[in-house]
Amino acid sequence: MVIRDGGSAVEQHEGRASRQTDDGWWSGRLHELWHVAETAQDVTGLADSLYDMLLRMPGVLAVVGTRWSGGLLHYLRSVTVAEPAQALMELEQTFDKADGPGVAGAPDGEATVVVRDVSELDGAMPQVQVLAAAGARSVAECAVPLGGGDWASFLVGTADRDAIDATLRTRLKQVAEVAMVSDRRIVARRDDEVRRVSDAFLAEASLQMDSSLDVESTLRRVARTAVPAIAEGCVLHLCLPEGLTPVSFAHMDAGEQQWLGRVAAEDAWLTGVLKRVVDGGQALVLKGEELEGGPFGPTSPSPGAGRAVRAISVNPLKARGRALGSLTFFYHRVIGAEGASRFLADLADRAALAIDSSTLYEQRRRHVVSLQRHLLPSELPRIAGLTLSSAYEVGDVSLDVGGDFYDAVPAAQGGVTLLIGDVCGRGAEAAAFTGLARHTLRTLLEDGSTPEHALERLNQALVREGTSRFVTALVAVLVPDGEGFRLRYWSAGHPAPLLRSADGTVEELPAHGDLLGVLEDIEYGSGSVRLEPGDALVMFTDGVTEARAADGTFFESHLRDAVARTGVGDAQGFAERLTEAVVEFRGAGADDIAVLVAQAEVTG
Repeated sequence: MVIRDGGSAVEQHEGRASRQTDDGWWSGRLHELWHVAETAQDVTGLADSLYDMLLRMPGVLAVVGTRWSGGLLHYLRSVTVAEPAQALMELEQTFDKADGPGVAGAPDGEATVVVRDVSELDGAMPQVQVLAAAGARSVAECAVPLGGGDWASFLVGTADRDAIDATLRTRLKQVAEVAMVSDRRIVARRDDEVRRVSDAFLAEASLQMDSSLDVESTLRRVARTAVPAIAEGCVLHLCLPEGLTPVSFAHMDAGEQQWLGRVAAEDAWLTGVLKRVVDGGQALVLKGEELEGGPFGPTSPSPGAGRAVRAISVNPLKARGRALGSLTFFYHRVIGAEGASRFLADLADRAALAIDSSTLYEQRRRHVVSLQRHLLPSELPRIAGLTLSSAYEVGDVSLDVGGDFYDAVPAAQGGVTLLIGDVCGRGAEAAAFTGLARHTLRTLLEDGSTPEHALERLNQALVREGTSRFVTALVAVLVPDGEGFRLRYWSAGHPAPLLRSADGTVEELPAHGDLLGVLEDIEYGSGSVRLEPGDALVMFTDGVTEARAADGTFFESHLRDAVARTGVGDAQGFAERLTEAVVEFRGAGADDIAVLVAQAEVTG
């Protein structure tokens, strides 16, 4: 008998009496390996030990293990007396379910040991070739079910049938059962890890999708994130007027990116598969012979990375009853495609919702922009001696109409009355009150009402409505006075305006006052100052002062410096430059921003 001892091949003849001596060693070693299998620890060491234990049995020349999915042979592990170092071959080959070891189909019920002569078996099978090369004439096989519908076959080759006695059969079955338990633990642990990784990936993908409402840029990020985390390649198709069109693709090998792009856009076989999935609305996994006729698989006639592909999965992109496109992954191992169907369906659903949401977002954005324009003046009036500028920035990505407003009412005798305000909240109700506030103030001011009277009338109207919403407002009257302007202002709970002098210094104009729409009797804060040539009155809503950076800092602490800095340059762009500074400062969209600036012109 030839056995492996410490990694070397040593001949040793054993009688049946010495078998009994080995029972204690076998039982102790098997107990240790059961513990390893139960805890799914040191999987490689477990396989080495199990194969080594069988190879030590008298008369055994070779031990072979295979893993299958139906007739698809994933890999083969073997060890022989002549080659005691274990060999592992990843095959991913499909064989007919002929009568032979490892091709008879998945085992039913309890594992059993079947004995055959090697000469009866198909010599084209890789495991048969290993047994024959080792000099085996007889083989004992024990097949056991594994996780995910797979199964494994363990084969022991001997010189003759007499070596396959009851002890060898029992021990072969024991080894197969240990491997089966180990696989179940490994599958359970792997499934748990896959769930964690999948959850993390889905969370990241969702963040990527939520971070942009641009369809193509979102899907490009998803494709780049998915490769190689999920598969070796990924293609995203959208249903566009010209048909199914690839909008994003990624491959683990940067050199194959263009090849994948061409296949995604031009290959008729792949296009047919995608149309079948999109039209049918059901996911599809193709492997083995199912890839024939296309640019994938080891027998593909097409050049490129397609020959390394062993499986593809295609998921339809559907949302709210509409077919939007498809999400396709390419795998170099079949097991990757088979184990990710639920995860990929979840990913496809999220991608489809992102696409559909972005379409609805764009439609709503256009509607909101149109409505917002009706709540603001289409243009500011031209006032002799003054340059007026304004800017408005939507802060809430939900695209509800905001409550910020501003206006400018020219005075008959020259000069202008400026007004700016903010209705709390967003949405249709806020928009209604925004229109009420702006048009009430403008109408009253145009009819000659004083700012105090106009604010009082607006407050009464809001109180009568009985709403929980309040309004802040600031009215500033600029009257020509020599080369400059006299400024008087009234505030109803609105942020205090700033005065930027021509020399760049900035001061706050104190203003307090009660909110509109809360109390029947209110008091207003007021003040007056003179604007010299080059001076600028800067009015804004709380979206400016309350803009917050990523570190939690408010823009209010930077506001004076920003006004001093952005006031340099063309007066027409003052408000726009200040708004851009706020947007650049804040970490994310928040409140809307409205800015209204009046700068006294320098003459001469």
